[in-house]
Amino acid sequence: MRFGPVWPLQTPTPTPTEAATEVATEVATDIGGFLPFEIPMWIANIGKSLIVIGLAIVVSRVLVRLLGRRVAQQFRRPSLTRTALRGIRAGVYIFALLTILGIYGLQLGDIALSVTVFSAVVGVVLAPILGGLISGVFLLADQPYEIGDMIELADTGQRGFVEDITLRHTKMFTLDNTFLVIPNGEIRQRDVINYSAEDSRTRLSLDVLVTYESDIAAARTLIEAAAREVDNVISGGPDIRVGAARYPASPTVYINEFADHGVLLTLRYWVTEPYKLLAARSRVQTNVWRRLEDANVEIAYPHSHLYFDDTSGEMNVSLNDGLSGLNNGGRSHAATGDSPVPPRQDPDDLADE
Repeated sequence: MRFGPVWPLQTPTPTPTEAATEVATEVATDIGGFLPFEIPMWIANIGKSLIVIGLAIVVSRVLVRLLGRRVAQQFRRPSLTRTALRGIRAGVYIFALLTILGIYGLQLGDIALSVTVFSAVVGVVLAPILGGLISGVFLLADQPYEIGDMIELADTGQRGFVEDITLRHTKMFTLDNTFLVIPNGEIRQRDVINYSAEDSRTRLSLDVLVTYESDIAAARTLIEAAAREVDNVISGGPDIRVGAARYPASPTVYINEFADHGVLLTLRYWVTEPYKLLAARSRVQTNVWRRLEDANVEIAYPHSHLYFDDTSGEMNVSLNDGLSGLNNGGRSHAATGDSPVPPRQDPDDLADE
């Protein structure tokens, strides 16, 4: 007898979730076969779930180690690299969660909520979370700062280094050794000063008011020399480019204004380390004070001079109330401006009385 061609029976290919569920079921069945007693179903399901969780942890760590360097070379930004690695971990854990739901016989259609309940949950709970995640995506795309940069919050004056950037928040260590966590939705609405963007050199300024009698040329030379003596200050070199403009790298003093009390001189200088701005400013001011103290330069301060002459008016003074008070029972009365003397009466006439 001659038979025709035999075609293999095609069975549907199981999905990854079903395959993982079958593997976990076989493992649990094999383990249960070695025991002299039967294992309850809920205990077997818990054991399967623990196995899936353990495999997810191991697989996520292995993937991060294998792909970490390649991802870092691809993005070249620490914030994007960490976000991509977190996405890999999250994908593995989501797959493990779906596998555990399949172990308990739950499918995505079984746990779906109705349209009304889902809309309420999204509007009340998930809307702020989704808003923060979207802000994190824009923050990573705009690149206003990067991990390791020194930034300052303009409204509060807090300075620190960016420790981590996630889709939900930005972590910053302040210069006071405190830990600050700012939601991305909030930090995108605030003014952030980045001291480490592309070039860490930062320019500072110092206003010095000297009197008009001082030697202005000598004052400018002494102030510039005082700034050059500080180690953190750039003493010279090629001009520093900021955008399309170029500025002198060495300390320079300008005549800013002819003020009421003196000549306002403005010193501009560059520092190499942005996290030592206060220390550099203090050293520069100390050197300026030391150099100007022994020179023919006087630091001006607000003061007033009062002049009296024949056209300044008259002031009437009377001691009659005070003298009469000494003769009346030992009671003294202080002389005040409210004396009974007419304001326009001649003082010589009062003496005759």
